[in-house]
This record gives sequence, C-alpha cells and structure tokens, in this order.
Amino acid sequence: MSSPLSHIPVHLITGFLGSGKSTLIRELIAHKPAGERWAIFINEFGRVGIDQALFAERDDVAIQALPGGCLCCQLSTVLQTRLVQLLRRHRPDRLIIEPSGLGHPAGLISLLSGEAFRGVLELREVVALLDPRRLDDPRARGHETFRDQLRLADGVALTMIDRVEAAQVDAARDWLAKALPGERWVADVLHGRLPIERLLEAGQHRASGDPASPMAHRAQAEAPGPRLDLDARAPRAGVPVRESGAALGHESLGWRWHSDDVFDAAAISAWLNALPAGLRVKGVLHTDTGWYAVNRANGESGLRPSEWRRDSRLELIAEAGKMPDAEALEAGLARCTQ
Repeated sequence: MSSPLSHIPVHLITGFLGSGKSTLIRELIAHKPAGERWAIFINEFGRVGIDQALFAERDDVAIQALPGGCLCCQLSTVLQTRLVQLLRRHRPDRLIIEPSGLGHPAGLISLLSGEAFRGVLELREVVALLDPRRLDDPRARGHETFRDQLRLADGVALTMIDRVEAAQVDAARDWLAKALPGERWVADVLHGRLPIERLLEAGQHRASGDPASPMAHRAQAEAPGPRLDLDARAPRAGVPVRESGAALGHESLGWRWHSDDVFDAAAISAWLNALPAGLRVKGVLHTDTGWYAVNRANGESGLRPSEWRRDSRLELIAEAGKMPDAEALEAGLARCTQ
C-alpha cells in the first residue's frame, strides 16, 4: 500500500496573457533536481489545449492540462477532482500550477490552502510574472484581475526584459512599490530563467486577506461549464475541428488538425505574420520542414522546433469584438496546407 501523500510543495505561477509563464516553467523543469518527480497542472483560457503540447515529454514530469476557461470560476467544480486524480496517479514530489492568464488567483489560493488539501499540499510563495510593457497600457494598470495577480504574489518576476529599455524595467519596479506596496521580492528574469533556488527555497505563501474574485469571475462561476471532452471530437485527415469560447471580456478561436495534415512552412509563416498584432497566438504545427511551436505575444512571434507529434493545434485569443472573422481565417489556413 502506498504511503499517504503529505506536504507536497505547490507553486502557483500567475501572470496576464503573454507574460511568459510556460517559458518560465520550461526553464524551471530544465534545472529540476534529478531526484525529484514534478507534476505540472496547466489551465488555459482557450479550448484547444495548446500549452501541454509546448512541453517536452519526460518520465519525471507529469503534465495535466485543463483547457476551456478559468480555474477560479468556469472550471472550479472540476478543479479539485482533477488535482486529486493527478496527485494519486503520479505522486509528485512537487506541484506547479499555471492558471490562465485571465484567471484570478483568489479562489485557487483558497482551495490549495483550505481543508480539502490540508496536510497534503503546502502552498509556497506565489510568483506573478509581469512584462513591463504591459504597464504602458492604462487599461492594464486599471484591470482588477491584473492588479490582483500582482497584489496576491509573494514575488514578481519581470519578464521580456531583453525586449524593453532599462527605464521601463525601473518604471515597473517603481509602479509596483507605489501602486501595490507590501513585502514581495522583484526579480529581473531573462528568457524565463528564474533561478531554481527561488522555487526550491521558497517559503510559505503569506496570508494577507486574499481579495474576493471580481464580479466578472463570480458571474462566470454561475454560468454553464465548458465542454471538456476534446477527444470526443478528434480531427480527421483534411477535416480540422474548430473550437471557440468567450468569457471575461475575451474570445478564443482554435483548431486541431490530424497529424497527417501538413502545412507549407513558408505559407503558414506568412499567414501568421499577417495576423493583427493584438492577437495572442499559440500553437504547434506539422509543416513540410518539421514540427514547430508557435508562441506570439504583444505582436512578437517566436518559432521553435517541437517534440509534439500527436496533432497540429492553433489558438487565437483576442479582446471581445476584436477577433477576425472565423470563416476567413479558416479559409486562409486551408490555403496553407499541402
């Protein structure tokens, strides 16, 4: 009989859309102590399930994805069950949770610190990621969820610092100190490389009277939950499956293609580059030159080789009312296939 699960360190990595959460977690995995087994629990706003495809498969790291909404509201009823299943099946030494970029962390912090997981999980320092350029947008500075992600954090990792001026980094530090006073560490993180010691030596999350979730999240908690049976609609060769959703002032639109469907690399690159700069774009695509992961935030694209071979996936996220026409997008994608 297996021994009871006890005091598993759990780390919450939050941050708004495009702040670099998956990149940072991949870097942490790359420096994981050899003797530890990790579990990564990923929540995505979109319904296609991209982030799990962006992680390389390893025997000592279990990846569990929960796409289709926000952990604190739309998916709150299934979160506890999925976490229990993950812990019992993989018995990790450490758990990392990546909520959706639109997710408010209050409900998740309450669950992880509450009676349901008492003695099983031990919530360590909550880390929020911040791209300093986000503060150039007054809407971001006034966004309740954006501010609460930072307010609830024990530490803030300033990301994308290779793409901003030093003055913007200094301005971000000043804004955090003035707008969100409190005891939290702030660290510059280049290419997602947060020192592994920040994780391994992290203390417990400070109890600070966590604020309640905003009204928009509470309203979503009362709405019907999204469909989670993605495998029930597996794509067939030449027939992609489209998924869409809308909540919290944003829309998602995504596709999955059969692994036999192949994109022309030059054509799909041109199509991606022509998308409006404000779209958040993630995916993994089978092209005539190999499999590639797509990750674009703030109008900047990044392509890298991918080990994923199960199927092709692409997801777009936009503010409500700013998503391009779905039929036109799908027609353009069809022209990129061989």
